Amino acid sequence: MTTPSGAPSAQTLLASPHLASGIKKATYRLMPMLIILYFVAFLDRTNVGFAEAALEVDRGITAGAFALGAGIFFIGYALFEIPSNLLLNKLGARFWLARIAVTWGIVASLFAFVVDDTMFVILRFLLGVTEAGLFPGVIMFLAQWFPNKRRVQMFALFYLAQPFSQMLGAPLSGALISFGEQFTPWAGWQVMFFTEGMLAVAAGVAALFLLVDSPQKAKFLDDDEKAAMKAVMDHEDAVKHDDGPRGIGAAMINWKVWYFTVIYFCLQIAVYGTTFYLPQQVSGLIGKDVGWEVGLVSAIPWAVGLFACYYVGKFATTIRRRRVWGTVFFTVTGAAILLSAWAGANGQALLGIVAITIAVSSFLSVGPLTWSFPTAFLAGAAAATGIGLINSLGNLGGFVAPIMRTAINEAVPTDSGAWGVVSLGVFAFLAAAMMACTRFFRAKADALLDEEKAPAGH
Repeated sequence: MTTPSGAPSAQTLLASPHLASGIKKATYRLMPMLIILYFVAFLDRTNVGFAEAALEVDRGITAGAFALGAGIFFIGYALFEIPSNLLLNKLGARFWLARIAVTWGIVASLFAFVVDDTMFVILRFLLGVTEAGLFPGVIMFLAQWFPNKRRVQMFALFYLAQPFSQMLGAPLSGALISFGEQFTPWAGWQVMFFTEGMLAVAAGVAALFLLVDSPQKAKFLDDDEKAAMKAVMDHEDAVKHDDGPRGIGAAMINWKVWYFTVIYFCLQIAVYGTTFYLPQQVSGLIGKDVGWEVGLVSAIPWAVGLFACYYVGKFATTIRRRRVWGTVFFTVTGAAILLSAWAGANGQALLGIVAITIAVSSFLSVGPLTWSFPTAFLAGAAAATGIGLINSLGNLGGFVAPIMRTAINEAVPTDSGAWGVVSLGVFAFLAAAMMACTRFFRAKADALLDEEKAPAGH
């Protein structure tokens, strides 16, 4: 089947067996390295929680400095997100993603030598600066390699690093602390920071050799596979340039970019507002102090979420599924968060754990669906700017969520902190309404999805 101009249609290009084999090879060759990069990034971003008490005792780090350091990471991250993405677009993803990992790994290792509040806060800021661009850079990289129809599946595979880091990161950090205390002359927290920072450096060096900037440069693809992948991506890029903003300035003021920035901000409010306090919430539900039992129960939502994220990404191959499922999962996230608040206030431990598990599974699943929309109309410098803007400002939800939750709990105090939890769910419902309204958007790239008939308004 061809278009009226004689060029192959999107469906014809997507049906190519050479494209299928090329995508399969690219998945096996690229995705493990990308997952490792994001896994180590989450590890270095969150491991500071394991050292909080030790830093206070050994280095006199105050609670105020710790709270400031936890939040200032996102400020550095947001300020340098777009410049980092523009440099990635210019210098190539392979080199730039490797550079990001090496530099953030060095900064993460320096936490082993922190001496006071000032150094701690500065290093947290620098960690955000050096990690800036990793997540949106990978989103851009995947958009250059995989067509729209398969992209959510790749996003979902990349997202699996989050549950893996939550499930495996805690035991790893704990084991390194124990090892350091028992077998080295250094404090356990120093061994943890230095070792996990060096893991990022090693991952960055490996990425330099294992990632490839584009299908045309991939030695693991044959000529037919390269041609098939180039044809479908060229088709998609032509549609993007015709349908979306062109250039940095146009992307900065594009209303769709800002629309998805708000959606992503709401998502991050739910994500970080839940994950920051997950151990404490589980502790309150099961009546145990934070320890191995709480850690084990806290891993359950991430284990279930891992499977949910993978299967949703695998089958979200049409614009209708992405919009409807996105709306449903945002709604379920909000409802589950509200249910967890009610369960906590009424001493319903099992119901609370089930609600948290549903919330985590839902917001993990909706992340890849959300990213499929902006990557369908952004290309080139506009993609570097737009994706960077969405991620940088959206991630400020991680800065706002704990502050908002704490402020509401102080304003409306309860034993369980239920109203602070409720506030997180409200933002998920707002995101659900906005996702539902995408049915009125017109995006020519939707034709690249394998649908029998595109509904009116698409």
